[in-house]
Amino acid sequence: MHLLAPTTLGERSVRNRLVFGPHETNLGRGRAISERHVAYYARRAAGGCGTIVTEIASVHAGDWPYERAPLASECGPGWAAVVAACTEQGAMVLAGLGHAGLQGSGAYSQRELWGPSPVPEVAGREVPKEMEDEDIAAVVAGFAEATRIAVAAGCAGVEINAGQHSLVRQFLSGLTNLRSDGYGTDKLRFAREVLTAVRAAAPGHIVGLRLSCDELAPWAGLTPESATQVAADLASEGLIDYLTVVRGSIFSVASTRPDGHTPPAFNTDLARQVKASLSIPVMLQGSVVDVSDAEAALESGAADLVEMTRAQIADPDLALKTANGTRPRPCILCNQTCMVRDPRNPLVSCVGEPSAGYETVEPALVLTHNPQDVLVIGAGPAGLETARVAAAAGHRVRILERSQRIGGAVRVAAAGAGRDRFGVLVDWLEAECRQLGVKIETGVDADAALLDHARDAGSRIVLCTGGRPGVRSYTLESETVSASVVGADELLEGALVGQLPDGPVAVWDPIGGPIGISVAETLVAAGAEVTLITPDLLVGNELARSGDLAPASSRLQASGVTLVKRAVLRGIRAGIVDVTDRFTGEEREIKANFVIDAGHRLPADALWRERPELARAGDAVAPRTIYEAVIEGRRAAAALDGVATGGHA
Repeated sequence: MHLLAPTTLGERSVRNRLVFGPHETNLGRGRAISERHVAYYARRAAGGCGTIVTEIASVHAGDWPYERAPLASECGPGWAAVVAACTEQGAMVLAGLGHAGLQGSGAYSQRELWGPSPVPEVAGREVPKEMEDEDIAAVVAGFAEATRIAVAAGCAGVEINAGQHSLVRQFLSGLTNLRSDGYGTDKLRFAREVLTAVRAAAPGHIVGLRLSCDELAPWAGLTPESATQVAADLASEGLIDYLTVVRGSIFSVASTRPDGHTPPAFNTDLARQVKASLSIPVMLQGSVVDVSDAEAALESGAADLVEMTRAQIADPDLALKTANGTRPRPCILCNQTCMVRDPRNPLVSCVGEPSAGYETVEPALVLTHNPQDVLVIGAGPAGLETARVAAAAGHRVRILERSQRIGGAVRVAAAGAGRDRFGVLVDWLEAECRQLGVKIETGVDADAALLDHARDAGSRIVLCTGGRPGVRSYTLESETVSASVVGADELLEGALVGQLPDGPVAVWDPIGGPIGISVAETLVAAGAEVTLITPDLLVGNELARSGDLAPASSRLQASGVTLVKRAVLRGIRAGIVDVTDRFTGEEREIKANFVIDAGHRLPADALWRERPELARAGDAVAPRTIYEAVIEGRRAAAALDGVATGGHA
């Protein structure tokens, strides 16, 4: 297999072509690499990863792009600890280095942003200071000093960021470099000075470049052709040993790391185009989460190495499992817990593998000394994870599922536009359970008598009964009108698509999450005239966490969905939806022959209320996301042997 075959970077041999790339983690202690970083990277090294590039560290103290962003001058001891832990497991470590420039934030440093030109930052609207010669010299010196610290700590080399959130790319691009001096007439000059200083600071070590090879703004930004020339020039001067091909820029941040609406391995053709003109190794990046896509890219010559970062957050043992023919836990490209460049400062994690980022507090799975019969009620993600972990520990597990289909709310969400990969996780969980001997029975409506019988027979019981529709916050004119209002789950399950009455359809989305958007996109794809109603100022407000906010808005506008914002649904009459402005109270009528309610849900806790002494997990406690369902299922399984998780599995 090409992915697991050894290769060479610079003068170093690497055990395989699998890369764990640089990404924000929020695992830092202050601005230093912490023991949590060490455990996080070491876990991927133990899983067989060949090359690990650490989280990008700022090379200058004036660059503080997010609160827990590492600062290179404080990273020496942390880098040394990462190197010691990872090389012991056979992986090579490179230090990610960068400067966010005008794409940073002044909120933490309390000083001005620096940029090539005074181009406002897109999100925060901060206008940077146009860098003077002494500022440029300070940053170049910062790159050199950061490199010296990294190699002194034992890193095999460094990777310089000229991709997203990068001052180096901002100097290369006509979008952000409007200078008339030598750094403007020769846009390659700053990158050349940085890499020359880095190369001099690390003789005999690897120097890689992470470069945006398509800023998706051809009127002024880097294009595949111009980026290829940049890389070829730098390589011909001996300044870089490899190139990581990425895309996106200041005006297309979400394109660098999109969610499941963008096909996996989307940069393959771009990498192939760039690689054709280079003699140095090229790394493929861009939602490569399936081993088959990585292998195809390598086999076809599109790349020499493949960065599979989110895939290894989802399953740190990806390389080992691939080697022994076991299917890795899939990444579903949801970005829900691994995209953490966020004012809330969440720690990096994964909806399918919640121990990611929590390696220092997650108890290791051990075989039980007291095998028990375990009955799980509900085969959604919480129930499947409870069963999987319990069975892996040695318990005898049976699942009873009320419906005929396994997967619960995740299977419903997977039916929405752009969310089909969600079902892949459920498929994996089901397959793992069956392989471990879990008995899964569908179409069984458990009641209190069944639970009592199981408990009397010695079974431990965990309720994972999911959620139910919440209380309607609006009035219905009549029973006839009531029949024209259905929940989002009913629509996405497929029974109603193609059976809606003629005329306009309204979607009520008080949550602002992916479900309401998926419903609207599913309806318009079926030919319906759709109005999406939200109380928020932005449609899909919660999608900012996954990077899909702006893309979702663009998709909805392009598809012709009518967007009604800051509106509260008050009542539904025959053919009419009554709303009021959230702030002014102004009343408005919207035509709709059918209404899809994508509102809040409540726990399906009827069984628990009859038997409150029983354990429960997931939406049966409170309807939330896949992440909480999986982590609580894991906790419930650990609790069978009295294992404490310290508040997080």
